[in-house]
Amino acid sequence: MDIIVAVALLFVVVGMLWYFITIYNGLVQCRNDIDKAWSNIDVMLKQRHDELTNLVEVCKGYIQFEQETLVKIAQARAQYAQAVTVGQKAQADRSVATAMQGILAVAENYPQLKASDNFLQLQERITALEDRIADRREFYNDSVNAYNVRMQQMPDALVAGMMHLTPRPMFKAAESDRAPLAMDFTAARGN
Repeated sequence: MDIIVAVALLFVVVGMLWYFITIYNGLVQCRNDIDKAWSNIDVMLKQRHDELTNLVEVCKGYIQFEQETLVKIAQARAQYAQAVTVGQKAQADRSVATAMQGILAVAENYPQLKASDNFLQLQERITALEDRIADRREFYNDSVNAYNVRMQQMPDALVAGMMHLTPRPMFKAAESDRAPLAMDFTAARGN
């Protein structure tokens, strides 16, 4: 009878250990999914950064009096280059996006620039990159959400506490991106 109790106790201990290992591995997988998702975003941001450099070079020949816009782009690029953490890179990304919107808005005032093949190709590549970045951000936020939910559910919360895991922040839109667009159709109708 003692052997049956010992074997049963052994199965319980092995089962609990196996369950703990399964939870631990699942949390590690979630954490690594977040890191992978952020790395994918970072690669896209670097590609956009490179394209922005090319866009500035193309625009320099046309935009002679818009130095403030070019300075903002240079500052945003420098901020991104110095960013280390996810939060810093996200903030720098917002600065780069704002600067890029500025240069594209300025380009509207230069018909020769807008007609340039180089400018049009760069604009298309940047637009495609923006779409890919948006997809990667969505995947990142899905990964963060799954991770954070698991950390709050029992028994995963106990294992996460033992591993000293902390919740990860979601990638959020800038406040300026949330502002409603002001639309005025009177000029379009000729009124």
